[in-house]
Amino acid sequence: FIVLIGLLFVSAAVGFSLFALDQELDVFRSPSEIAEKGFPSGKRFRVGGLVEDGSVSSEGIVTTFRVTDGAHALTITYDKILPDLFREGQGIIALGALNAGGTFEAQEVLAKHDENYMPTEVAAALAGKKPGTGAYKLREGG
Repeated sequence: FIVLIGLLFVSAAVGFSLFALDQELDVFRSPSEIAEKGFPSGKRFRVGGLVEDGSVSSEGIVTTFRVTDGAHALTITYDKILPDLFREGQGIIALGALNAGGTFEAQEVLAKHDENYMPTEVAAALAGKKPGTGAYKLREGG
């Protein structure tokens, strides 16, 4: 009887831990994955790619821009101060959620810090490869 109660408590602890982990897990999606497979509005995730040339506009502190992976683009709004390294043609990763209109509302925007390195997920999405298959290096301008 004591062993069964112990197993019940361990099972409950594992279940609560998995539930909490699922709530905090931020998956990465490329603009193409969102366009082709969709993603539920309101659920938090990360999206990345290159900031499209000519797509950045600001109204006060709210900045709107488009991120592309070469095949599809996604409109992102951000209502905080952007990182110093943010610019058109720059690789970025944004954390946030889609609203009902299909616009990504970012809570955080990260810009790459080096001209040659790009996060694995973003480079894989731009190259059309599966993330997690190794490090990617991009040539300058590419």
